[in-house]
Amino acid sequence: MKNLLSNLLVPPPSPPRLSAQRQRVEIKSAREIEIMRQAGRIAATVLKEIADRVEPGMTTADLDAYAEQRLRELGATPSFKGYHGFPASLCTSINNEVVHGIPSHRKQIRAGDLLKVDTGAYFQGFHGDSCITIAVGTVTPAAAKLMQAAETALYKGIEQVKAGNYLLDIAGAIEDYAKSQGFKVVEDYTGHGVGRNLHEEPAVFNFRTHDLPNVKLRAGMTLAIEPILNAGSKYTRTLADRWTVVTVDRSLSAQFEHTVLVTETGYEILTDRSQV
Repeated sequence: MKNLLSNLLVPPPSPPRLSAQRQRVEIKSAREIEIMRQAGRIAATVLKEIADRVEPGMTTADLDAYAEQRLRELGATPSFKGYHGFPASLCTSINNEVVHGIPSHRKQIRAGDLLKVDTGAYFQGFHGDSCITIAVGTVTPAAAKLMQAAETALYKGIEQVKAGNYLLDIAGAIEDYAKSQGFKVVEDYTGHGVGRNLHEEPAVFNFRTHDLPNVKLRAGMTLAIEPILNAGSKYTRTLADRWTVVTVDRSLSAQFEHTVLVTETGYEILTDRSQV
């Protein structure tokens, strides 16, 4: 698995290893950034609509069919469908499923579930990538705390984004907040650059590490920042379908992700659902 790029829709043949290879990071032009704004807006719109329509009794396949229809209506194609053989437009991961859950007519959504929904919109040659966790009906206080912590951790990381800062500024902010709330950061999967390709350099870690270069942020970088927090162990395993990743101890997991543009003075969230 290349540089632990996560939501990397490639099932690892073996446990991922860190790589210290040189990272080549693409800087987007003003024209490319404007296209990425549109791609991000499409992904945000679809996720917002899904969050509004989820209810107990639906299946994850129902959500996937809706997402694909809406992505295409909005002028995009699904980033995930067919990517390294992934069969759907959404990743739908429930409760102890961490990432890469495959939508299915057999997987019914129930009240009390924590549902992670991840999607990508490919528009005019560029991708927008985003993930939300949805509380289906009334969830337990512990589940609600985990979900809130994962979302807050994302924004703690985003607050560190500006030209001149470093990737480990993002990682440290996420890790420190997660630990302060009593949760574990999943280390097997990370964020990534995003643009012409769904997964680009650099790997955007959610925890401090010296195994990769601590890349300096420059205006025009576009990053998918996506912390995953577990209520129990940080360790994961992949199921027999070679896609669905679960916690080893069956504890709950939550994730949020935004595509973020680095600017000279800070950041711009390209998948901001409050703007659609």
